[in-house]
Amino acid sequence: MADYEIINSEELRMVKVTLNGETVRAEGGALHYMIGSIEMKTKRPSVGGFLKSLATSESIFRPTYTGTGEVFFGPPTFGEYHIMELNGDSLVLDKGAYICSSEGIEVGIMRNKGLKSMAFGGEGIWQTTVSGTGTLVYYSQGPIQEINLQNTTITVDGNFAVARDASLHYKTEMLGKGLMSKFAGGEGFVNIISGTGKVYLSPIPSRFNNLASRVIGDTISGIIPFMGNN
Repeated sequence: MADYEIINSEELRMVKVTLNGETVRAEGGALHYMIGSIEMKTKRPSVGGFLKSLATSESIFRPTYTGTGEVFFGPPTFGEYHIMELNGDSLVLDKGAYICSSEGIEVGIMRNKGLKSMAFGGEGIWQTTVSGTGTLVYYSQGPIQEINLQNTTITVDGNFAVARDASLHYKTEMLGKGLMSKFAGGEGFVNIISGTGKVYLSPIPSRFNNLASRVIGDTISGIIPFMGNN
């Protein structure tokens, strides 16, 4: 069984997969480097899959790596990589969250039909689906908070919902009943997820991102008074 590990060096994180004759599938472009006797293969997509890739701007070329050695996936990031074991589960991942997975996990793409997805950003119009049994590695900008829904609803702003159980119902609406309140409230469109299952949120940036924001804010605060003296 392949071994999956998150490597942390000076706050930069990568994914390390140790293979002993196994196979790992990854997002196109996720490879950082590999060591050992490992063969990379990219399966030619169907015509329909290729056309869908053109329409979505989402890569459907997900290469596999087979052999003995170590494969490192990235890019090195100040965000977070997460290892999850699936046992016949099905998930929907936000665009850019999928990194790599065991060969036994089926990877596809689906279209979000919510108004926000079509017109205003937030969660991507097209998202990655994963299902099966094996190991999944996904990415988020910060730590993950698991929300267990029991026949209830959660309303999420922006792209904080990194992943969700595929059984959950998803839609997008404007927050607020009146047109003025929708715009004056500052929230605009939100993602509404309901049913029974798990939602994986990343509402808090990593420690480095928090630090960077403070440094930038302090820098700007120092520049503005200085400019005002000229």
